[in-house]
Parts: sequence; C-alpha cells; structure tokens
Amino acid sequence: MIFGKTLTTLAAAAAIAAAAAVSVVSAAFALFAVLAPHLGSAGAAAVVAAVAAAIVGIAGLVAALKAEDRVHHHQTAGPDGFAFAEKAIEMVKERPILTVSAGLAAGIIAFRNPALAAVVAKALLDSQKPPPR
Repeated sequence: MIFGKTLTTLAAAAAIAAAAAVSVVSAAFALFAVLAPHLGSAGAAAVVAAVAAAIVGIAGLVAALKAEDRVHHHQTAGPDGFAFAEKAIEMVKERPILTVSAGLAAGIIAFRNPALAAVVAKALLDSQKPPPR
C-alpha cells in the first residue's frame, strides 16, 4: 500500500516535470519565432540561449542564497527509526550530482527489472521495522 502510494506520487511528479518541460520548450520556440524575422535564425537562437542561461543563473543564485541562510542542524536519529531517511537527506544536500546519478541508475534498473525493484523496496521497508521479540 505504501509502495503503491509512493509510485503514484512519483508518477504525478514525473507528469508535472514533463508538463513543465513542455512549457519551457514551447516558450523557447515562441520566443525564437518572435525574434527570428528581426534577428535571423542565428540571432534568435542566441537570444533564446542567453535568456535560458540568465534564468538558470538567477535560479542558481537564489538557491545558493537560500542555502547560505539555512543553519545546518545535525541531529542524531531518534527512536523513530528515521536514521536511513536522515542519512539520505544529508547525502542529497552534500552530493546532489551523485544522488541524481544514483537515482537515475536505480530508475533504469527498476524499469528493466521490476521484480528486483520490488525486492529492494521490500528489504528497505522491512529494515525499518523493529526486530521480533
């Protein structure tokens, strides 16, 4: 049940990301179409690339400023058993490129072998349960 909700949430996030990507590409094409008669194809493409670079730069600057404002609190895992989740979150914060790469690799493996993905998910969920007495 939890696994199904997680998959549903991931599917919704993927759909939102796809819609955002289509919107960005459509906006780039629209900007190119508006500028092409005035600047030519090469000039319009350069302006579209410059606008995209400016947006990415501003977003990166905002993210960097927000990251500087946060205070890093290293908390120990409580009895709730969230040690794995906290370690994963810290790893994402410290090494975002590595975690994105690992996530993509895991997604490819899960896509090619769903049975293996189910076994790994069950093992992760079972590791969070306290041992029987």
